[in-house]
Amino acid sequence: MSNAHRLGSSRDLNPPYGGILVNLQANPERVAELKAAARDFTSFDLSPRQLCDIEMLATGAFSPLTSFMGKADYEAVCSQMRLADGRLWPMPITLDVSRALADKLTAGQMLALRDAEGSLVAVLTVSEIWQPDKTAEAQNLYGTVSMSHPGVNHLMNVVNEMYVAGKLEVVEPPPHHDFAAERATPAAVRAQLRRQNASRVVAYQPRHLMHRAHVEFTKRTAYLNDTVILIQAAIGRKGLSEPDHFARVRALGAVRNYYSSQMVLLNLIELSPRYCGPRAALWHAIVHKNFGCSHFIVEHDHDDQGEGATGEPLYGVYRAFESVQWHAQEIGIEAVAFKHLVQEEDQPEKFLSPRRNKRRMQDTLRLGPSQAAEIANWFSYPKVLEEWRKTQRHGFTLFFTGLSGAGKSTLAQLLCARLKEREERPVTLLDGDVVRKHLSSELGFSREHRDINVIRQAYVASLITRHGGIALCAPIAPYAATRSQVRAMVEEHGDFVEIYIATPLKVCESRDRKGLYARARAGLIKNFTGVSDPYEEPVNPEIAIDTSLQSANEAVEKILSYLTAQGYLTTKAGADEVKIKAGGATLWHSTSSRTPEWSPAADADKPLSSKLQR
Repeated sequence: MSNAHRLGSSRDLNPPYGGILVNLQANPERVAELKAAARDFTSFDLSPRQLCDIEMLATGAFSPLTSFMGKADYEAVCSQMRLADGRLWPMPITLDVSRALADKLTAGQMLALRDAEGSLVAVLTVSEIWQPDKTAEAQNLYGTVSMSHPGVNHLMNVVNEMYVAGKLEVVEPPPHHDFAAERATPAAVRAQLRRQNASRVVAYQPRHLMHRAHVEFTKRTAYLNDTVILIQAAIGRKGLSEPDHFARVRALGAVRNYYSSQMVLLNLIELSPRYCGPRAALWHAIVHKNFGCSHFIVEHDHDDQGEGATGEPLYGVYRAFESVQWHAQEIGIEAVAFKHLVQEEDQPEKFLSPRRNKRRMQDTLRLGPSQAAEIANWFSYPKVLEEWRKTQRHGFTLFFTGLSGAGKSTLAQLLCARLKEREERPVTLLDGDVVRKHLSSELGFSREHRDINVIRQAYVASLITRHGGIALCAPIAPYAATRSQVRAMVEEHGDFVEIYIATPLKVCESRDRKGLYARARAGLIKNFTGVSDPYEEPVNPEIAIDTSLQSANEAVEKILSYLTAQGYLTTKAGADEVKIKAGGATLWHSTSSRTPEWSPAADADKPLSSKLQR
């Protein structure tokens, strides 16, 4: 089969969803007008997710959408997965603003949409303003209203109260200074496919890195379906200092070398994750169709968080694939189920269908130094592993919260010392009293000022986390909504561990080293947490400790044990070991009885390297 025949004719390139590729970029004359007029417009600073959505809207990746959704489309999408006109669309794409801003807006008003540096990105001519039912939205999208779900938490605690819709005119899409050669709009990707004479294109959206099994499976899919491969890396919007982002893209670039040049394209898309399983898979299928794809490889836990009580994907194994398959004809794209591959014990260069008992992913989680070289031969590639190791030094924040006198500062100081003994990463303690003295000395103790103080501390912690360090914060942080906002800020850049020091009030008050409780009881201190102002207890902290029941050293050991068990820290013995994860694809964890066989069967046990590397 020649490449020319396999790639087909450009006449048959899959059309955009809805038939027309939307382009919201204003022409140069209109751009000049809008820039001049925008000096007098009310301005709104876009969040990272909103910047992603505007870019996808502007380039037509979200075709047929021409703006953020109005109320009718929003409600129909939430309840029925369809736009108000009946067309399938599973994901609400909305512009959320604060109530304070919404109260200032009226229909017909022009709103300047800006990035964090104040640059004008787009102008929205307001037509609708409404308050959504977030509880209903969460239940429809995620099937739960539990704050433990990251999508629900983001919706309830980060997304603003009010939604705004109207005509959207893009002035200047958000700039990107990294990997410019790998960033292409749907129109540009389509043009490249036409230059390659491609008509049938399979999209693969890797969750993290790609290893040998990913490469072998995508090659097999391309061979069996007569397609080229478009690797669509959804990276969301990351800052220039995000190490994971850069390492991941470099690793994907290295993987590209294991395909023939005419077989694969690598493209980065600013697609912000929603974590809603089957709905997200449908949404992504539409996006990939807009890039010209005729097929879409759907992983069995696509965009799933795996939070089910049994450890299975929250939305059910294969539900994402089944959702795309059910609507495939209506969308105009063919779903391909990602299938497990296993390693042949006596022929490690081969990857086969799991019809016999082969080595599973469970057997490869921890490998000693003597086995490290073997990994590159059968699991992955040297360059990918090199970049993968760079991503394993995540920064994280340990956020202590609790009443005054609960023991937050004592534990944080002791833990900081213990971490510095064993960690090469920088460890920084942001004590509540010290931060207030140096960063928030002008603030009082009203709820508003307390929130500002905690958010300032969280911002510093997020910077430390972003650069691969460990931040320890020890404020009182009495309000649940503020703590959720802090979590969201930090988790944009790394991991967040909430440590609730659950020492009872009477114990804290009996300690009263600073005499604060006595002064508060005497009415000398207003708005004192636990006395005249409430402390909202964390509902689901990662760690809870009552210092009245254990010593400080015992409490710190509990924290260190948790951090080690969760992979944040390594044991001394484990420092020389290599830990491998399949990057979210669950490639090797083949325990489900539903794992399908390959078709045709005659091709199932054939390695692909020899016949596909052309």
